[in-house]
Amino acid sequence: MEKVRVRFAPSPTGPLHIGGVRTALFNYLFAKKHNGDFILRIEDTDQTRFVENAEGYIKDALAWCGIPYNEGPDKNEKYGPYRQSERKHIYKKYADALVASGQAYYAFDTSEELNALRSTAEAEKTVFVYNNKTRDTLNNSLQLSKEAIEKKLDTGEKYVIRFKTPKNQKLIMDDMIRGEIVVDTNTLDDKILFKSDGLPTYHLANIVDDHLMEISHVIRGEEWLPSLPLHTLLYEALGWITPKFAHLPLILKPVGKGKLSKRDGDKLGFPVFPLNYTNKQNNEVSRGYREDGFFSEAFINMLAFLGWNPGNEKEIFSLEELTKEFSLERVSKSGAKFSPEKTNWFNQQYMQCLPLEKIVNEFKLQFEKNVAGHTDDYISKVIGTVRERAVFTKDLWSLSHYYFKNPSSYDEKAVRKQWKENTSELMESIVNLLMEIKEFKSANIEEKTKEYINSTGFGFGKIMQPLRLSIVGAMQGPHLFDIMEMVGKDNCILRIQNAIDKMK
Repeated sequence: MEKVRVRFAPSPTGPLHIGGVRTALFNYLFAKKHNGDFILRIEDTDQTRFVENAEGYIKDALAWCGIPYNEGPDKNEKYGPYRQSERKHIYKKYADALVASGQAYYAFDTSEELNALRSTAEAEKTVFVYNNKTRDTLNNSLQLSKEAIEKKLDTGEKYVIRFKTPKNQKLIMDDMIRGEIVVDTNTLDDKILFKSDGLPTYHLANIVDDHLMEISHVIRGEEWLPSLPLHTLLYEALGWITPKFAHLPLILKPVGKGKLSKRDGDKLGFPVFPLNYTNKQNNEVSRGYREDGFFSEAFINMLAFLGWNPGNEKEIFSLEELTKEFSLERVSKSGAKFSPEKTNWFNQQYMQCLPLEKIVNEFKLQFEKNVAGHTDDYISKVIGTVRERAVFTKDLWSLSHYYFKNPSSYDEKAVRKQWKENTSELMESIVNLLMEIKEFKSANIEEKTKEYINSTGFGFGKIMQPLRLSIVGAMQGPHLFDIMEMVGKDNCILRIQNAIDKMK
């Protein structure tokens, strides 16, 4: 088998959408599965839409996702440079070669001339297309004399180079996901390959770069499927081996029809970018999954399931496991509906299965001031008791704050329901009981407390509910006696006394 070389080739026109991250992920998984290379190429020939900090954002996003590239801008540039703007001297000769072989031509039509043709067609309720039916009547080198062409070129008249699409040809192509695709070349237009500003269009630059960088497989989004006939024809015209193509399904809106967009995230309250992004033009900040508290592992696991499945019921995969299981044969042809709820579910699963040390470190970073003075061992035990109910690390504080700070307020609804006229006296008796307990362990505290309740006949509800309210500040938390052991005897007594004072 030939050496597998794939590339992720985003345009630096803004933040990297999760659809782009998924394309990068599937390329990475395919490369690693086949011991190949994953290349990052920045396709920045469209200078009108260039955004200064976009390339840095792309690199940071891939780094956070754990998707390293083997070659790319400023890294292992075997076939560099890897920014198309730094390769613009390369493309002209290939455009010229296509003209010389009669497979492309100079078009001198002005924008005014083309707009007039479009307007005429519109008035006649048709559509103007620059193709094999119209090109022989237009202002191009196909119907001009050699002398006229040279004169136009010598005088610097603006032109573009268009591909001369073959007539009456049935183009049979193969897609690794969609199977055989057949296109009649008479339905295609003559795309521009080279622009008057001296830069290639995406189509030419893409083909030339993939060839020169020895790309074996082109794995890209479904939106490029209409370009497949042109790209196939260009490979044939240049006499090059065509790489294998695979077009990934769209990521669809959670509600309604169509492709997932930033607007959907803004409307429904979820991010569509891996990292926060600040638009330097208007200082607008777009939310990112990292800053929203998602684990990168959960984010990647979720993305992998948008259009791919392993063929069994398993849903939680490490990146290494995904690499082993991934295959293009199991990528769906149809679009994958995005689910914010499922994304949260993945993060919750990772909250349970990631090493406790990682969760503790994340927790300490977020709540450093609140947990100061507590050992890592204590924090680990705390998180171990509550993390099964957390979706994000930030949830852990609301679930565990009472382990670190004595309650300063009490849930009003619980107070009205649980704290009766004689409750303070009952809590005083519990203080006396706790003072007598020497081995302050959960099982022992529970045994002594239950013995006391049974001996007095007060009933569990009258004591256990206000006791929890005193220790926690609300009717929440895991097993109460486990909390009491963790908090410690002195703190428990102080908390009950504080509650009694507060309820007077």
